[in-house]
Amino acid sequence: MKIAIIGAGFGGMAAAYDLRRAGHEVTVYEAAAEVGGLAAGFKQPHWDWSVEKFYHHWFASDKHMLGLIEELGWSDQMLFPRPYTVMYHDGRFYPFDSILAALLYPGLGWGLDKIRFGLVGLYLRLSSNWQPLERSTVDAWMRKWAGNRVYERMWLPLVQGKFGPYAKDVNMAWLWARLHARTTRLGTFQGGFQGFADRFADRLAEMGVRFEMNARVERIAAAAGGGLTLTVNGAQHAFDQALATTSPGLLAKLAPELPDDYLRGLLDLQSMGAVVMTLALDRQLSNEGYYWYNIPKSAGFPFLALVEHTNFVPVEHFGGDHILYCGDYLEIGHEYFALSDEELLQRFIPGIQRVNPDFNREWVKDIWVHKTNYAQPVPLVNHSANIPDIRTPLPGLYFASMSQVYPWDRGTNFAVEIGRKAAGMMRAAAQR
Repeated sequence: MKIAIIGAGFGGMAAAYDLRRAGHEVTVYEAAAEVGGLAAGFKQPHWDWSVEKFYHHWFASDKHMLGLIEELGWSDQMLFPRPYTVMYHDGRFYPFDSILAALLYPGLGWGLDKIRFGLVGLYLRLSSNWQPLERSTVDAWMRKWAGNRVYERMWLPLVQGKFGPYAKDVNMAWLWARLHARTTRLGTFQGGFQGFADRFADRLAEMGVRFEMNARVERIAAAAGGGLTLTVNGAQHAFDQALATTSPGLLAKLAPELPDDYLRGLLDLQSMGAVVMTLALDRQLSNEGYYWYNIPKSAGFPFLALVEHTNFVPVEHFGGDHILYCGDYLEIGHEYFALSDEELLQRFIPGIQRVNPDFNREWVKDIWVHKTNYAQPVPLVNHSANIPDIRTPLPGLYFASMSQVYPWDRGTNFAVEIGRKAAGMMRAAAQR
């Protein structure tokens, strides 16, 4: 079979890997100049490692991603350092990445609230029955079982930060998935995520997969004699099958021949965008060595998360530059999408100074800002009924995106899982 894959993210490349091993002719079209998708990174001449455009790490429980790396023979390139995550409370940050740290966290006092927090967390970690949870919102379920104080102190800031105007509408299965599967151990790949993506693409090319970079797919249509016609940079190409790993909205634009109900399902899916500013500093932001600062929106910071990357990966990999992220999930059209890099930095400086009052503009050696309209799918009540089928109604066209990994949250681990699942369906169809 002659197969096209639209998007050279981790899901698209994982699908290409399985399809090529099955003997199919595979071409990957990528609109950007580099592979990696939303996990892609960038690198300065004096850096040994790349830095992700949108901060990434792996969890020790990411079996699909870690399993793929093991298949490729690169498990020795995986690194799992011990970073420290902290939470904001009453003007200070407190460690919150272990059972002991949670017990000592002062935000819940020492009474019944802390017991309820522990019992609810334990239940969600141990239970595998998520389906009933999607019938309730996080807001309603948590207020009932954890109580208003526990929810408003612990979980509401997370939901508000991720989903903004949709915070009260997100279903409880989403929060279950985050608590059920994630670990405190965090990992990366030697050289950074872009290092892994480049190495994976090189392996695929050696296997015979063809990559077309800076290749913008403009249309997907049924061919008169069967199969599909892809219009790429103005030229038409014939394929037996195609896998789109785009956002739902982009697929609807590319394939208008899809039936109205499938198109409507794509367009009805809600999502949040993201704006992430990366700074190279000439010194460490704080002496405590914290990696991830969780910040509630109600605290008045101009961003959701502050991540000191070089407290996770040694500063020596970046030529002595200290790498700091400031990021936020935002609704499409938020003013941050229109600000220049310097304007955004000026908005963020007062928030950074709340972490270290000595911080000033002179510490900043360089600034990079990355923006995307599609960063976080919004799972509403009974969301499982709204997930688009991987096999679309247009014969030969398949779709795999982070909007379909539900109840799990988006991330490279589940991108690999759904990419390989789609490839399995495509292989099975080819054999019929």
